[in-house]
Amino acid sequence: MIKELMAKLNTGKQRSVIREPRLTYWQKLDRLRMRMRDPEWRRYGKLLLIGKVAGVGLLVGFVFLAPDLIGWNALAADGDLKATDIVNPVNTVWVLLAAFLVFAMQVGFTMLEAGFCRSRETVNVLMECIVDTCLCGLLFYAIGFAFMFSHGNGFIGYHWFFLRDVPATYESTGVAFLAFWLFQFAFADTCSTITSGAMIGRTSFIGDLLYSVAVSGFIYPIIGHWAWGPDGFLATMGSAGYFLPSIGTGFHDFAGSTVVHTIGGFIALAGAIVLGPRIGRKFKRDGGGPMSPHDLVIAATGGLILWFGWYGFNPGSTLSAMDFEGIGRVATNTTLAACAGGLMAMIYGYVLIKKWDLGYTVNGFLAGLVAITCPCYWVSPTGSIILGGVAGVLVVLGLELLEWLRIDDPIGAVPVHGFCGIWGTLSLGLFACGKYGITGALAADNSAPLTGLFYGGGTSVLKAQAIGSLIITVSTFAVSLAVMSSLKALGVLRVSEHGENVGLDIYEHGLPAYPEYVITPEALPAGILTQAEPVSEAPTPIDVTKPEAASSMP
Repeated sequence: MIKELMAKLNTGKQRSVIREPRLTYWQKLDRLRMRMRDPEWRRYGKLLLIGKVAGVGLLVGFVFLAPDLIGWNALAADGDLKATDIVNPVNTVWVLLAAFLVFAMQVGFTMLEAGFCRSRETVNVLMECIVDTCLCGLLFYAIGFAFMFSHGNGFIGYHWFFLRDVPATYESTGVAFLAFWLFQFAFADTCSTITSGAMIGRTSFIGDLLYSVAVSGFIYPIIGHWAWGPDGFLATMGSAGYFLPSIGTGFHDFAGSTVVHTIGGFIALAGAIVLGPRIGRKFKRDGGGPMSPHDLVIAATGGLILWFGWYGFNPGSTLSAMDFEGIGRVATNTTLAACAGGLMAMIYGYVLIKKWDLGYTVNGFLAGLVAITCPCYWVSPTGSIILGGVAGVLVVLGLELLEWLRIDDPIGAVPVHGFCGIWGTLSLGLFACGKYGITGALAADNSAPLTGLFYGGGTSVLKAQAIGSLIITVSTFAVSLAVMSSLKALGVLRVSEHGENVGLDIYEHGLPAYPEYVITPEALPAGILTQAEPVSEAPTPIDVTKPEAASSMP
């Protein structure tokens, strides 16, 4: 039995190996004629023919009745499509996410300024930051974006006012135009908020509003156009037929060490100089020192939120999620510069005052972030650490310089953003590692990399950076001095002496930030005790350094 089965299997295998000969065309035709004599085969053939005709008919119907469903109209218009008509959805979503992160930095700025100021001006800081954001949004919609990013001449743009007649995308980025607008609005808001940091505690709210209009509507966008506009004279510098062709390279500022931070820092410096110091501010050379911040918990938390938001600020400036290596490199460089800046500021601060100072440390990592903002795309991780560490030392030196010059900057806005913005811009000419060129909508183009002095590239990039930084810094400071001096002459820049003594929260806004926050009489806004009903005895100050005092605190 088994032998018979095995024999049959072997016979089947042999037959399967033998292939039937292929039929010729005429043999196939004869076979078809024979099959068509069979009624079953004729029925099958009719069904097959009807199915094919029906399928072709449906396809033709879709083409003529619903051409959009299969892209007929799009194909017909392909010959007229421009680069600015094609929206890249991946890059658009990337830029929108970055815009949300940069806008979240407003929370960080508000907390940082509120923590470093005195408690009696906290509401004023909150109001100024919120209202400044609202003003900036409307001004950037109406005129600011047009001045900065539209085509015009080397000094100013003059198209797209009120966002009218805008294309589908911004230039050739592939990013939807309004997504790009939102991203740049968040940058403009950052610049304007930087300004308020050095002017806390003595600026009238009307003065805040007026200088914010000047900053968001005119100073930042017009000067920013020089470096970031499509035809700005610094952006095109070094090219034949443009500004300083002999240099051979243009001014570079990847994410805004100059355009955002130096501009904001030097507007703040002009405001602090014209305002003068707060009443009661006694400087070190006169036997005093900085006024104590009222809440370092809020200040430090705000600083860390700013650090987080910087991951939208710098990597988002690629405008391209397709530049995979670029966004990773930028994010890493941003992190390392911040770490180095914070540690170096802490160490150098200890050398000066023999204390591990939190204010120095927070401003140190912010200084590292500001410095890396310009060169973040073109430097190596090692270069980021070095330039961030230098920024950490520079910010402490800057704070000491302002103290010696008797310039009252409660937050440290001028050293962090102004001085370290200049350093970060110049550092590109030193640390550009010669590997990276420009980012792109679909991939990076490294065919013409930037090379700094320390990597054998000579001084051409450094010269371009120095010229661009000098022009923007001097222009910003001069125009800002004129604006602040004009507001002072009109009597609207600084609050009255009575108002400052009462405290801006009560005088300008009618309520304090902490109505039950009474540890010592000095914590109350001056004037509350004199305006209230007379009391027989003033509250006894509490020495919070003694443990037994804790039980008696309200």
